[in-house]
Amino acid sequence: MTDTSPKGTVAYDVVDRVAWVRFNRADKRNCMSPTLNQEMDAVLAQLEFRDDVGVLVLSGEGTAWSAGMDLKEYFRETEARGLGATRQAQRESYGWWRRLRWYQKPTIAMVNGWCFGGGYGPLFACDLAVAANEAQFGLSEINWGILPGGGATKIATELMSFRNAMYHAMMGENVDGATAAAWGLVNEAVPLADLKDRVTAMTQVLLKKNPIALKATKDAIRRVREMTYDNAEDYLIRAQEAANSFDNEGRKEGIRQFIDEKSYKPGLGAYDLAKQNSAR
Repeated sequence: MTDTSPKGTVAYDVVDRVAWVRFNRADKRNCMSPTLNQEMDAVLAQLEFRDDVGVLVLSGEGTAWSAGMDLKEYFRETEARGLGATRQAQRESYGWWRRLRWYQKPTIAMVNGWCFGGGYGPLFACDLAVAANEAQFGLSEINWGILPGGGATKIATELMSFRNAMYHAMMGENVDGATAAAWGLVNEAVPLADLKDRVTAMTQVLLKKNPIALKATKDAIRRVREMTYDNAEDYLIRAQEAANSFDNEGRKEGIRQFIDEKSYKPGLGAYDLAKQNSAR
């Protein structure tokens, strides 16, 4: 059964331990208003520590993923109320993107259609991203007289080469899902008709992994990008020790199944998490 946020800007279902969360402003191409930002943060907070949620997928209703920020509600109307209102709107949008970047569960962006400007914030916040070939990506800010803000410029340089980021931001041209994959904006692109099946298959792989190890891994990947090698080495040693203190039995169970049972090979799949859970 589909649930919606109080003002209807976010819709979500939880099915077989996957939370399917959707921008729900199809008539506005799912552009992000202050109301949507507030409600998305509340929905993410509600789902983050639920025992029946193992993976979260973020997508959009209709023909868009998200066309970015709502130019009327987020910019014009907010700016008319002064700097305080503008800063509040920024905190609310950047806040849920930050929550998503460090989310407790693995996250996948399922980009079913238009993904523009501010939409790059939650796109980057998700751990993995799959797009429809038919999806359209664009940094259109240059076309209406501003630079790509809200982190979009940083995201472009994080995910793409220097030349592609510069071209993408300066030219204001759209690219399709296949080009977005080639440029590194998403992991891969598939036909729209196959998009949900592909993302579902990815969720099933993730659900079989140790959740504490997944959380530690996704955090490590984000953290070490900005570290020197020596700092990253030190951080990862401490991170592994911290993960072991939370779930050393999981680590032992994986090693036991590999060495003693010979029931799996780490390079070819995950250990049987059900055996660990049943032993508790």
